[in-house]
Amino acid sequence: MKGRASRREFLKKASWAGAGLLVLSRAAGAAEAGDKLNIAIVGAGGRGAGNTAGVASENIVALCDVNDNNLAAAAKGFPKAKTYSDWRKMYDDAKDFDAVVCSTTDHTHALVSVAAMKLGKHVYCEKPVAHSVHEARVVRETYLKAKVATQMGTQIHAERNYRRVVELIQSGAIGAVSEAHVWCNRPGPCPAPPKDTREAPKTFHWDLWLGPAPERPYHPAWHSGGCMGWEQWWDFGNGCIGDMGSHLIDLAFWALNLRHPATAEADGDPKSGDPRVKDAYPHWLTVCWEHPAVGERPPVKLFWYDGVKRPPEKLWPPGLDLNRWGIGLLFIGAKGKLVAEYGRLFLVPGYEWQDFKPPTTTIPPSGGHYSEWLNGCKKGTPTLCNFDYSGLLVENNLLGTVAFRVGKKLEWDPEALKAKNCPEADAFIRAPYREGWTI
Repeated sequence: MKGRASRREFLKKASWAGAGLLVLSRAAGAAEAGDKLNIAIVGAGGRGAGNTAGVASENIVALCDVNDNNLAAAAKGFPKAKTYSDWRKMYDDAKDFDAVVCSTTDHTHALVSVAAMKLGKHVYCEKPVAHSVHEARVVRETYLKAKVATQMGTQIHAERNYRRVVELIQSGAIGAVSEAHVWCNRPGPCPAPPKDTREAPKTFHWDLWLGPAPERPYHPAWHSGGCMGWEQWWDFGNGCIGDMGSHLIDLAFWALNLRHPATAEADGDPKSGDPRVKDAYPHWLTVCWEHPAVGERPPVKLFWYDGVKRPPEKLWPPGLDLNRWGIGLLFIGAKGKLVAEYGRLFLVPGYEWQDFKPPTTTIPPSGGHYSEWLNGCKKGTPTLCNFDYSGLLVENNLLGTVAFRVGKKLEWDPEALKAKNCPEADAFIRAPYREGWTI
């Protein structure tokens, strides 16, 4: 019982202290601290409604959505806001707003965000910030030049448990980490493309929804269904790893200070090359990235599993059935293991560590995911999930989908943005845009 009390006391003692971080510049014309920002919303329905609610303390001055019904519903809450179907036309009135919240489908995230940053606007973008490896790089490089406040929509990044895990790993609680295993039990339906065509509703601007994606006749299968619909098609999303990978791989990436991998290798069901995965994400996907040593941190192998896949059972800590964890991360260290998900963590060995002292707290508490971004816009205070960090994270994740689609272990050259051993990967690293669309 003494060991159990010790563990509870350890968790209870966790507290937060401030950390000195890079201060951002304010965008030209942005509100002073204490003033309300003028915010433009791109993508007002679905997830966009939640993000709009998250920043509703500010002035919502513009609303954009390709679905007239979504736009009308959002306008009821903000009757003074201007409304648009095309975000590019909204940007023609850029003088009217200080910041942009982007909640569109994945394949337009980067275009909306990059154009806004080039106008000197602060940007909040839903995860992932890009639809391809190349787009993730452009988002990051544009951010580093623009010096505006940015945030990717990984709300869990602001939660206490994630921050404690980062501090434990970085303080050496389980020793040098050689492997990190990340999983999510969401299966891919691996849908077949529709064989018929339909007439687009008059209230839905199909051409604008397609944006830079290849042109095709309308069918609701392409755009409906959210995480189990449009997200499953390669032309519009990147399946579970594009979505949940942004939340879950985030913790490993953050805790281990990862950047560019040296290699990426993937497997799935159906296998790469099967006609069923030409257009759609597989039923399950596994990826292994090899990250080189940096400074005092040794090389790290980072693994991803989704659907029915989990880390090998021989790695599971005693007493923990990872099949009962729908999501999770397993860190393998020289002195122990750490298993975590959104709201809980386990150190292994745990109760045996009677004299274990919690690490010094280094990551300040969050005032809230949206507040971090709003404060960054107004005061220049740091946003931990900015586009420098999240651009690297998404670039890493989407390289895994490239490895799957070409069916090869990629030897990655981050400077050239190329797989040194696989020129055919270029088509997936940077997909062509439909005529009239650029980034």
